[in-house]
Amino acid sequence: MKTAVFPGSFDPIHNGHREIVERMLPLFDKLIIAVGVNPDKKYLFTAEQRLQWLKNVFGGESKISIEHYTGLTADFCKKNNASFLIRGLRNSSDFEFEKGIAQMNRKLGGIETVFVISSPENAPLSSTILRDIIINGGNVDALVPVKISLK
Repeated sequence: MKTAVFPGSFDPIHNGHREIVERMLPLFDKLIIAVGVNPDKKYLFTAEQRLQWLKNVFGGESKISIEHYTGLTADFCKKNNASFLIRGLRNSSDFEFEKGIAQMNRKLGGIETVFVISSPENAPLSSTILRDIIINGGNVDALVPVKISLK
């Protein structure tokens, strides 16, 4: 069974995340969307909210499971018999950042990283930018999946 993990904070989930999951789903028998905890990050939404949004968006898909984890992503992958990590790339800066992490995950756990280039319409999206828009009272409805409510 080919199992992949798509890790992230999903704070909040946006259409770029949705696109990556939909494009990768045909390639794997099981896809774990994993909400990780990064102690260096300040989250706008609770882990429970983020998990619920993911369940709202992807809950009807039998090949997807939604998980929460702490610690190393490579350890989470090993624990769940996942041989692949999925990472979205919007630009060359993302690649440079993700490359070293991918190399270390391969060294630590034999985990292969699959890089997915985002579509042009989703390339500008990032959870960081969306949080800034939300904090400043802007409307992000067109940038997030219809099945979530940020209110």
